[in-house]
Amino acid sequence: MKKLGAFYTVLITLALVGSLTAIGTLYKKGSISFPGWQASFQPGPLSAKHSFLAEKCESCHTPTRGIEATSCINCHITAAADLAKQSTAFHANAQNCTGCHVEHTGAARPIKMAHTSLVRIGSHAAYGDAGHPSVPRQMVDDLKELLGIPASEPVEKSQLDCAGCHSNRDPHRELFGRDCANCHATATWRISPFLHPSPTSKDCAQCHQAPPSHYMMHFQMIDRGITGREHAQVNQCFECHRTDSFNDIKGVGWFKHH
Repeated sequence: MKKLGAFYTVLITLALVGSLTAIGTLYKKGSISFPGWQASFQPGPLSAKHSFLAEKCESCHTPTRGIEATSCINCHITAAADLAKQSTAFHANAQNCTGCHVEHTGAARPIKMAHTSLVRIGSHAAYGDAGHPSVPRQMVDDLKELLGIPASEPVEKSQLDCAGCHSNRDPHRELFGRDCANCHATATWRISPFLHPSPTSKDCAQCHQAPPSHYMMHFQMIDRGITGREHAQVNQCFECHRTDSFNDIKGVGWFKHH
């Protein structure tokens, strides 16, 4: 019995020493010290842009600390010009890239728009302070995301300046103001209960602005053929367009010129 106990003691000791040695070697020399081991631990293939790092885990993952923003910045510092763009300038304050950029998803685009991450980027308060999502709330939101359940949006809607990122794509030309959250949700721009005004409405120009071509000879050449009369005015959208889509032209059907 004593010999058996001694045998197990030696076996366990060797296993521990071997494990510690492997960890130490991996820490000092990187993933190249154990060729092929990554295949057993990777949750999925990297995106095409990052595929060259498939055998170099330590390029992104820092031992005991995980993925740090500095690891991403070291490679993406050449994208500094993006910080000058209105819709991407918030990256200057980002401290955690993995909130929105998710890897190991193969061919899927490694970008997951997470407005909760934007709240964290824009808030410099400590956990528990007003203006910063608390730990319990963040855990609930993360669990909902994992289960595919839509997270609550009141905090995101109240604290994020939607127009700060989206005004450069505002189809309303700020006619409805800058508070996008009055109508839109954060999950999608579509507004399910929205009802377009009647097809007989003649107030289209209150919301819709004609493209540059409508102020050129192009408009003068086609307006008579569609409206049946000469000299239709640019603000009379209803003379040519249908309300289901601006590309649906009366008597022509689906037509997309621009």
